[in-house]
Amino acid sequence: MANIISRRETLRLAATATAASFAGRAAAQQIPRTEVAAPKLPIETGASLRVLRPARFVEPDETIFRANTAKFQQATGIETRVDFVGWEDIRQQTAVASNTGTGPDVVLGWAEDPHVYADKLIELSDVAEYLGKRYGGWSFLGDKYGKREKTNNWIGIPFGGSTGPIVYRRSAVKEAGFDKIPNDHAEYLKLCQTLKKLNKPAGFALGNAVGDGNGFANWLVWSHGGYLVDENGKIAINSRETIAALTYLKDLYPTFVSGTLSWGDPSNNRAYAAGDCWLTANGVSLYFALKNDPAQRAIAEDTEHQALPFGVVGKPPQGSLILNAMVFRHSKYPNAAKAYLQYMMESEQYDPWLTGCLGYWSHTLRAYGKSAVWDSDPKLAVYRNGTDNQFWSGFKGPISHAAGAVAAEYVMVQMCASVAAGEATPQEAAREAERRARRHYR
Repeated sequence: MANIISRRETLRLAATATAASFAGRAAAQQIPRTEVAAPKLPIETGASLRVLRPARFVEPDETIFRANTAKFQQATGIETRVDFVGWEDIRQQTAVASNTGTGPDVVLGWAEDPHVYADKLIELSDVAEYLGKRYGGWSFLGDKYGKREKTNNWIGIPFGGSTGPIVYRRSAVKEAGFDKIPNDHAEYLKLCQTLKKLNKPAGFALGNAVGDGNGFANWLVWSHGGYLVDENGKIAINSRETIAALTYLKDLYPTFVSGTLSWGDPSNNRAYAAGDCWLTANGVSLYFALKNDPAQRAIAEDTEHQALPFGVVGKPPQGSLILNAMVFRHSKYPNAAKAYLQYMMESEQYDPWLTGCLGYWSHTLRAYGKSAVWDSDPKLAVYRNGTDNQFWSGFKGPISHAAGAVAAEYVMVQMCASVAAGEATPQEAAREAERRARRHYR
């Protein structure tokens, strides 16, 4: 979906932003910020920008993002086009832009993407350091994904993160004999087995889903103490811990609703809303879609959120799907691109967007922990500090081109899916994941 903003459209969208997010703008005034000097970014003559980003999962994400872009165009005179593409498509289009040296100036890609294309990006340290000083510093994953590995050089501006805790029907869990989701693997399996017997099954994506598929596979391995690579980037996926995780999956998978081997990111949303699945993992979009649909409000009222089971690690073994902005060197207007990113992260724009997204994106700048959105509904509590989770893609290793490539090729997901489908033993699946990972970690 493209948005080439004409002057008339600029004015209309700016008016829309003013009307639709008045409460958000008022709340933005309460965001604590420090008066610091902004970077000097002289805008290039005749500058225009093309921006590429993933399509929205909650409608205000796109509406307010477009409106903020229109405000930027109105304020600066920089013609700005925004293209929204499918979650599974954005990496392909980013690769084309990188390989051809043409296309969008700014890409809001996924977490590891700036590290895949690091040598083809401009440094963003001036904007990132300004924003960090102004808004209370960056969250753990904001800092982790923004900086090039083993440097203080920023190659990405993390906009937000979508974390996927457990989403469950309270009545079903209670009927199964539990007051909440247990953190112990054995008890969690017992819960899922009982839900299956009640014909109220769990369901987790085992298809090539950017968020949900990677999220489940990572949780499974991390919660058993496993990891893809060690601190030095040495392959460690073929381990006792991984095999224990995959062996556990052999018992857990039969409790799932049918079809999860082909699930994409929207699939569990549909299954949960239809009453086919009663426990899954998801961003807050599912809850708010239910809450805002009069026909589904009973399900929303029965819905609760909780961090993923800890397993053996003692804390939530989950990361956050980071929306990470980068600027390619092929851009003729790098200062305009940096000015755009800075503008979009300032509280007058960012807090209405954050608030409008209803908690779907968790903030990466700490000051936005004061946003009114986090107190608007007690069921959002688990999402508030989602980007401070202490796990990341390629955990425990460096965030690098290799980590991004392994994630993009769904190595972890397909390892799990092969065991669930009965196509490989845990030992065979771990060896194959090791082989595939070695293609990237050299």
